[in-house]
Amino acid sequence: MTQLEFAGQPTVTGPHGTMLAPVAEHHADRSRPVGAFAIHTDGTVSFVPVTDPQRLAWCAVAGLAAAAAIAVAGAVRRGRGPSIGAVHMGPGGWVSLKGATPSRLLPARRPRRPWWARLLRAHRLVVE
Repeated sequence: MTQLEFAGQPTVTGPHGTMLAPVAEHHADRSRPVGAFAIHTDGTVSFVPVTDPQRLAWCAVAGLAAAAAIAVAGAVRRGRGPSIGAVHMGPGGWVSLKGATPSRLLPARRPRRPWWARLLRAHRLVVE
């Protein structure tokens, strides 16, 4: 369980006599400073948080790792381009693909109906 406790004696700082009371977070066997309460001479109290550079660095590393993972996933999803050799234009406008292996033929697919056509149970109008 996490507990917040004062982490030392209050100290008087500044020309106006502001008192700072440091606060630390205790969790299991470790503690880390989280900030200080600033008690001003007019009786107002404010909390001044502490920036933890180690936690900030870990968040930056985690953000960079997430961006790298997204970039790798996008590159893998995009896949490789066609693996063919040189492409030459022959006489008469025919194209020569040297080193290309013939691709397997895929069965013809029916075009998918849009969601609104399925909702309305609409069918294409085909003239025969």
